[in-house]
Amino acid sequence: MDPLSFSALSFLWFAGLFAGFVDAIAGGGGIISLPALLATGMPPHLALGTNKLQGSFGSMTAAVNYARKGLIDLREIPAGVIFTALGALSGTLTVQVISPDFLRHVILFLLAGVFVYTLLSPDLGRLDRRPSMAAPAFFGCAGLVLGFYDGFFGPGTGSFWTIALVVLLGLNLKKATAHTKIFNFTSNVVALVAFFAGHQVVVSAGLLMGAGQMLGAFAGSRLVIQKGTGFVRVFFLVVVAATLIKLAHAAYAAQAAGY
Repeated sequence: MDPLSFSALSFLWFAGLFAGFVDAIAGGGGIISLPALLATGMPPHLALGTNKLQGSFGSMTAAVNYARKGLIDLREIPAGVIFTALGALSGTLTVQVISPDFLRHVILFLLAGVFVYTLLSPDLGRLDRRPSMAAPAFFGCAGLVLGFYDGFFGPGTGSFWTIALVVLLGLNLKKATAHTKIFNFTSNVVALVAFFAGHQVVVSAGLLMGAGQMLGAFAGSRLVIQKGTGFVRVFFLVVVAATLIKLAHAAYAAQAAGY
């Protein structure tokens, strides 16, 4: 594709900044960054690969900041990282031979369920509680399933990780948000390798957005560290609602176009 103009590059930097900020707090940065890349005229396959590159910078920055503040239990996450990587690799390979279109309507219902459940549970994730699933089993199952989903389709992955960590592993919302960034980073990197192999990454745009992502992610993660779980809950609900609206609009547009 043709080189991007200075105004387009500036737009992408600011989009990366905002996406990194939002993603560090409640996930869902992709609903900002991917449309921004497409808005520059970038073909979809290049936009998807470039989105993984820039998103990796944000998730890494947020994860490091959360870990430094003690919100991540580094003893328990290796199994989650391994299974997430395996799941993401499987999903990335599968999406090359099977269209993910059939997931669009299913994901709408699942995200709607997450939104309603969180909205009607005001104390959800306020405090740590006893886990309802052993950590090794949880990370094995969640890593494979959500890693596969992120590699195969992607939207809402952070929301699913966060709610699973709260409901099944008993983490409060701040800790769940922090751990989510580790697994987001893992699946981003695995998918990114596949996109690089297929020459589907615009490196200059990805690095520029990545710089914005790092700054936004640092600011967003600091805000989570300073604020209580109530703030995270409200932000989480807003992001899930925005993701639902975006996916619903995309599904309606596809149906109207006869796809």
